[in-house]
Amino acid sequence: MEPAVSLAVCALLFLLWVRVKGLEFVLIHQRWVFVCLFLLPLSLIFDIYYSVRAWVVFKLSSAPRLHEQRVRDIQKQVREWKEQGSKTFMCTGRPGWLTVSLRVGKYKKTHKNIMINLMDILEVDTKKQIVRVEPLVSMGQVTALLTSIGWTLPVLPELDDLTVGGLIMGTGIESSSHKYGLFQHICTAYELVLADGSFVRCTPSENSDLFYAVPWSCGTLGFLVAAEIRIVPAKKYVKLRFEPVRGLETICEKFTRESQRLENHFVEGLLYSLDEAVIMTGVMTDEAEPSKLNSIGNYYKPWFFKHVENYLKTNREGLEYIPLRHYYHRHTRSIFWELQDIIPFGNNPIFRYLFGWMVPPKISLLKLTQGETLRKLYEQHHVVQDMLVPMKCLRQALLTFHNDIHVYPIWLCPFILPSQPGLVHPKGDEAELYVDIGAYGEPRVKHFEARSCMRQLEKFVRSVHGFQMLYADCYMNREEFWEMFDGSLYHKLRKQLGCQDAFPEVYDKICKAARH
Repeated sequence: MEPAVSLAVCALLFLLWVRVKGLEFVLIHQRWVFVCLFLLPLSLIFDIYYSVRAWVVFKLSSAPRLHEQRVRDIQKQVREWKEQGSKTFMCTGRPGWLTVSLRVGKYKKTHKNIMINLMDILEVDTKKQIVRVEPLVSMGQVTALLTSIGWTLPVLPELDDLTVGGLIMGTGIESSSHKYGLFQHICTAYELVLADGSFVRCTPSENSDLFYAVPWSCGTLGFLVAAEIRIVPAKKYVKLRFEPVRGLETICEKFTRESQRLENHFVEGLLYSLDEAVIMTGVMTDEAEPSKLNSIGNYYKPWFFKHVENYLKTNREGLEYIPLRHYYHRHTRSIFWELQDIIPFGNNPIFRYLFGWMVPPKISLLKLTQGETLRKLYEQHHVVQDMLVPMKCLRQALLTFHNDIHVYPIWLCPFILPSQPGLVHPKGDEAELYVDIGAYGEPRVKHFEARSCMRQLEKFVRSVHGFQMLYADCYMNREEFWEMFDGSLYHKLRKQLGCQDAFPEVYDKICKAARH
């Protein structure tokens, strides 16, 4: 009884403190208290519920039986919207706070919400090497199932809560993308409900225009109801090499060279300053040296980016064998390095051993509880951006990031961009090697002003024929946006499929200039 009484007393004292100080004060100035006492336990409950649900649904094979009925229900909602006069645009009924994007979707309040309850893995076909999934299936679900039966996705984006729908309608990348491209490039078919309520399946050879136009369209061409994705055989471990590199020229040369080597299954770089980085290369393997085995995903282990930094501080190379699923979600526990700003002592060994099993808090719950004041503070004093630029421009891009925002660490992830129709493709007619430069944290540049600094960065990205990931804050005007993205096929299909009165244009859905 004594521990329960102690907890009750602590909770009562905390509530009294909140009453005296005010909830907003606590959420802004002592956010770690709220996160540790409430959001971590709540996140754990969410994870347990969804994991058990996914396991039961797959074991009972109920998802395929229910899928068709759920799709018919979506079609019915769309047709009812048409019968009622198509008065407003449509969007999915999923609450904006549930998405991984930090942006708040205010359009949810004014658009017709179509409820889409599609969160199950429908089929794994190992003969065709295809997995068929619903759009709200998360990467955590996918790895839990596929790795247990010896398979994996060629590109498996990092965070557990990223969904298939978000990765298709937006985009997704992983350290294997130098071989396979972005998440959209491992997809072989999409199934959608269109603006008139009809159902369509599209592939590279069937309704191909729609197939190539869907990625990056942010749900403005139709409602995704299923996707077929390639799978490949998995192995138990990733044999990962760590190499500290110093000097900007050397970093760029080494990273480019390793990204061009297809014998590397995985390539990733963490830049800790303009001239200090650790470059990691990995291959899948079934054998591991026991003395070099590192189960980095265990709750008591150091955060991955801190573990990597030790190789830089000690100026030594390293070789480790990491269990495959641990490798895929190596940045999940620390949300890359964002969690250090929320729980400053989160990587402390005592905290990890006592409470690390509840980490991380769900991004969706962090969004739900941040409040308007904190949201504005984050917007003005925090950067979360992924810019995709040609590998040949890496040095110039890193200098621009350093001068415009000065955020470290920086994530470097290479990817091959095929020459295909759609919103995003290389400037020429051949595939080109690109790099995702991810900046997440508080800018340390003097007199940082979010709008002007980000517009400067966006201008540079456009000038090198690069692209900005659309989950993040985008400050471009309409003309600049369509200078960055190729809208020719997209606009043709919007007109052809009657989307102009059914869905907002992608620019109006994601850009700050259009939403304010």
